[in-house]
Amino acid sequence: MTEKEVAEIRRRFNIDKTNIKCIRGCYVNENKDIISDFNQFFGTMPKDESEEILAIIKKTLSGTLGKNLIDIEFTNEQVIDSDEHNLLMKLKDSGLDDDEAVAELYQKIIRSLVIEGKYLILLTLDSYDVPSYSKDEVKLEDSAEVFKYVLCSICPVKMTKPALSYSVNENEFKNIKTDWIISNPEIGFMFPAFDYRQSNIYNALYYSKDSSDNHEEFVAEIFNSDIPMPAQAQKEIFNSILEEAVSEECSFEVVQTVHEQISAMVEEHKANKEEEPLVLSKRNITDVLEYCGVDEEHINTFVEKYDSEFGADMQLSPKNIVDVKKFEVSTPDVTIKVNPERKDLVQTKIIDGVKYIMIRADESVEVNGVNISIKGD
Repeated sequence: MTEKEVAEIRRRFNIDKTNIKCIRGCYVNENKDIISDFNQFFGTMPKDESEEILAIIKKTLSGTLGKNLIDIEFTNEQVIDSDEHNLLMKLKDSGLDDDEAVAELYQKIIRSLVIEGKYLILLTLDSYDVPSYSKDEVKLEDSAEVFKYVLCSICPVKMTKPALSYSVNENEFKNIKTDWIISNPEIGFMFPAFDYRQSNIYNALYYSKDSSDNHEEFVAEIFNSDIPMPAQAQKEIFNSILEEAVSEECSFEVVQTVHEQISAMVEEHKANKEEEPLVLSKRNITDVLEYCGVDEEHINTFVEKYDSEFGADMQLSPKNIVDVKKFEVSTPDVTIKVNPERKDLVQTKIIDGVKYIMIRADESVEVNGVNISIKGD
């Protein structure tokens, strides 16, 4: 799915737009026991509560594609006949009215999910009359199709802390007692995917709030599929193989140029308004290293390490390996945050055998919020 398609579905979670009929779910305790199973008709819920629950489950479609939102692809064999795909189709086609299918999904989630404390499994089904648009983006009256999809959200239930409050009506201070509240989803998924603005039963969209943990066991149980390594791990491994492979050539200038070149690719992709997410192949990255002037021997070493860690055909999301909005220089005792557009203000030098990070300070300089003067010898 593209960012535009995800945004289109996210807009469905509005009290005036959604066609959600009910909220099904169960409450799971610390021992992985279901202590409550519910199926609440959405239309009878008070408006405030309906809006709050929509705001919570909407978070299952938040974050960055390739980082928090990951496409899960089923094989042809799975779609033709497999337990995992058949179960998802039963949930969708029955409108969540198949109690056995719902119960089976609960057990698969509880069996595979590693999460601390209590949590809710929430299931909703929405039917979206997908509008058609003319070539000049004018909305037409006829719908292109009805997109029917299941959204599963797994939300931790956490206890609030006691606090002191002031009651206006009673004109006095009062203690607020602790209580259990529903937190934003930790993980979840949407099935089927909404690709090219139509239903695609060959894909699901998987969500993980924590980019450092993709819950492989959950994905294996629910989808019987592999999942790319977590985004945070991709960044750490990329930095490690760049540092090791380029070796003594891994200078400030090389890392700076790698950041600039990848950031430029992201900006160009955005400027061209391309809908498909940008990915970088091994060839794209080695081209950047060649541009930086890294010699062939070190580039070959980088390729070997890339193949070993990621796999030869692995493509990386640039946002997983470079933060285009941040450029940081750090030592064990000092961290310098630099505007990515002004990396030219920083350079490294060796003076009398001592290594220095030099920052040009032509404009005002503040220390703890106080403007200071920089005096010469």
